[in-house]
Amino acid sequence: MSRCCLHEHLQLECSAFAAEAGFVRADASERVAATTISGKLPPKSKRQRIEKDAKDLAHSYPGPLVLPWDDLNLDPDDEPQSFKEWLNMQSRNKPTQERHTIYVVEVPEVTDEVSFMSGWTKPILASDEVTNGKDGPPIEKPEFGKDLEPPVAEPIMDYIEAFYHGITVKRFDQPLRYISAEKKRERNPRRLPKCIKLAYGKRSMEISVRASRDGVFRAQLNLNDMLDAAIDILPDDAYAIILLVDHDIYEDEDDDYCCGRAYGGSRICVVQSARYNPLIDNREKIQHDHLWPMSHCKQYVDELCAEEDVLPIPAKADSRIEWGAIRKAVQAAEKISRPSSAEELQALWFSRVARTAVHELGHCFGMAHCVYYACNMQGTASMKEDGRQPPYFCPVCLTKVSFAVAVELQAGGEHQRLAYIKARNEKLTRFSDYWRDTALFAGFNAWLKDMLEHEV
Repeated sequence: MSRCCLHEHLQLECSAFAAEAGFVRADASERVAATTISGKLPPKSKRQRIEKDAKDLAHSYPGPLVLPWDDLNLDPDDEPQSFKEWLNMQSRNKPTQERHTIYVVEVPEVTDEVSFMSGWTKPILASDEVTNGKDGPPIEKPEFGKDLEPPVAEPIMDYIEAFYHGITVKRFDQPLRYISAEKKRERNPRRLPKCIKLAYGKRSMEISVRASRDGVFRAQLNLNDMLDAAIDILPDDAYAIILLVDHDIYEDEDDDYCCGRAYGGSRICVVQSARYNPLIDNREKIQHDHLWPMSHCKQYVDELCAEEDVLPIPAKADSRIEWGAIRKAVQAAEKISRPSSAEELQALWFSRVARTAVHELGHCFGMAHCVYYACNMQGTASMKEDGRQPPYFCPVCLTKVSFAVAVELQAGGEHQRLAYIKARNEKLTRFSDYWRDTALFAGFNAWLKDMLEHEV
């Protein structure tokens, strides 16, 4: 892939590989029906009109790419969740006046007795791996390594508050800390302990520890133990709680790592930052030039399909047009797609964690992984796929969250729900404008402004 890719043609539908993977996307009529309470098309809907609207909508909400080794390649039969199905879920937690607060738990403190844990958050990198993405210029590790710190809670809270506009967001007021699970005479900093303890108040939870399977970090913490701790500290008035973790985490013995997980019915989720560290991008073969929104570059998509001997689909006439929210997003993001300073790398790191945080909280709202569109609620099977996915909710998922807040929580009707969507977009525009020095938020900002201008 050329380092001077112009992203001339955009991939607005599923890739040519989707058919090879066995993925069949819901058609235009099914996608429209998925946004309605009845699960059916509105009365007097005409197929010709629906197909034209879907074609126009693709310039704002393209289809899922479905590239080799993507989540929908591995699980092409993943069932879609329509608005009607979401609405009728018995296990879904509705926001109420008694429970409408998202609590954000700051990264636990590493106490002196387990000070060795601080080194576990630093990736183990060979000098030739510390580069600015695939084919990027080298990063001077001494300079950048000492400056980069994991994202802090405050801007993540601000993003959650904007993304879930209308839901109260609070910092969890009880500090968490890591302490030793071993007696003092048994401690040996040269070996990994079998577990450590996560302490809160007078209580604590044992967290299993293991060596990293792929060698990127010295040690990993068990995700399920962290989730148990989240359940234990869940406040009575919480709609949901999210625990931020700086360490690499794993779910089970067959798992290399896991970036985040939610148990929506239990109102809990955990998100780690370690795997999003830009200093390991080269190891993951991540191309900064083709992170979202540039991931919809047709040349890039076709080259990935060609690696599996799949011939490209000829470019459509409208793939070069200069209008549409995705094109505007690409034009804004491509100017700054390649970080060139510690500050820009820091912002890139934050944008990744923030996007995953709102994804996991989406599960707490009862939303399943989305298969209708490219969407923040898509499943992901790799760090490369993670970076290709958008920060926005598609029309189906947006209908769900806007109904939950504007109708169920605020007792509004359809007019209030539509007004809520506009107010939410305006709030997200202000947030992304502040963070537009990173490609994800620069693209999101341009996308949002186009949506507001055309009221899509």
